[in-house]
Amino acid sequence: MLQRLAIGIDVGGTKVAAGVVDEDGAVLERARRETPSTSPPEVEDAIAEIVSDLRSRHVVSAVGIGAAGFVDATRSTVLFAPHLAWRHEPLRDAVRRRVGLSTLVENDANAAAWAEWRFGAAQNEPNLVCVTLGTGIGGALVLGGIVHRGSSGIAGEFGHMQVVRDGHRCECGNRGCWEQYASGNALVREARELAASRSPLARALLDRAGGDPAAITGPLVTEVALSGDPASVELLAEIGDWLGIGLANLAAALDPGTFVIGGGVSDAGELLIGPATTAYRRTLTGRGYRPEARIVRAHLGNEAGMIGAADLARSQARKSRRRSGSRSRSRRGDLLTTKRGLGLNWQDQRSTRVTSKEYRSGR
Repeated sequence: MLQRLAIGIDVGGTKVAAGVVDEDGAVLERARRETPSTSPPEVEDAIAEIVSDLRSRHVVSAVGIGAAGFVDATRSTVLFAPHLAWRHEPLRDAVRRRVGLSTLVENDANAAAWAEWRFGAAQNEPNLVCVTLGTGIGGALVLGGIVHRGSSGIAGEFGHMQVVRDGHRCECGNRGCWEQYASGNALVREARELAASRSPLARALLDRAGGDPAAITGPLVTEVALSGDPASVELLAEIGDWLGIGLANLAAALDPGTFVIGGGVSDAGELLIGPATTAYRRTLTGRGYRPEARIVRAHLGNEAGMIGAADLARSQARKSRRRSGSRSRSRRGDLLTTKRGLGLNWQDQRSTRVTSKEYRSGR
């Protein structure tokens, strides 16, 4: 049987990445463009160009777009995007007009969580929480096999839970948000502060950064830690500790079976997950008397959002076709009932048709 393919799009502030995804979650072909600007029409044109290019080599049924930002509950409008000028932007309709395919818009973290549930680290797990550690902290919920988006479509903004009263100022305007302590930005901030102190502990970091604390990045800290540098390992352990504390808070509220940890910071693997698990067990409400959720690293990496968006779009298109078919059958049934009520027979078309002989005779 011919597989139904879908295109998944991951839209970020610097790039538009896309892939043709089959029903098993495999990416058959990839494409990438630089994000042309923050202008909505220009970004939508770039999306349409990628779709057109991929469609020239693949028969696809739908397009799914993973967008970083608030997406409404109808999965059609981007209410707000931090890196692009999308403010109540009707992205679904704008792209659908350009490409002529069934289109769905989803928050990128929701799309990634769905992909991990369908094809990745949390298959067969009915209830999972996905936490993505990048510049900030994103999140998503899959409960009972359904992505939970909340009443407005913007559930999962876990990074803005307050964990420290009057703590570090967050870009959202508040203080003490979780992402100020357990994200890539938090890791970089702590590493640069250590390096700027000229502590001998920071020697390996400074050597790799060319002596410039401002040149230290999250991937650099992870790389140096994986090579065995004690200070970098400790920096990641601190991030892991804060991660575990936040996960314990989420467990108290949501009681998932699995936490899936994704995003660039998760590349540290057990240097992050180990301390997080320890802190989680130490602070979990009812510890010792309740089951503990698994804490696992995401399996699908940076392509999770793209894969999930494609799969959700394909599912929506399939449901739409079924509804359309059902309505069509219902209309045919109504017409048949009407004809029978009028004494007309589908099999006897003479009762509803005038022959050429009858027309000429005037009958």
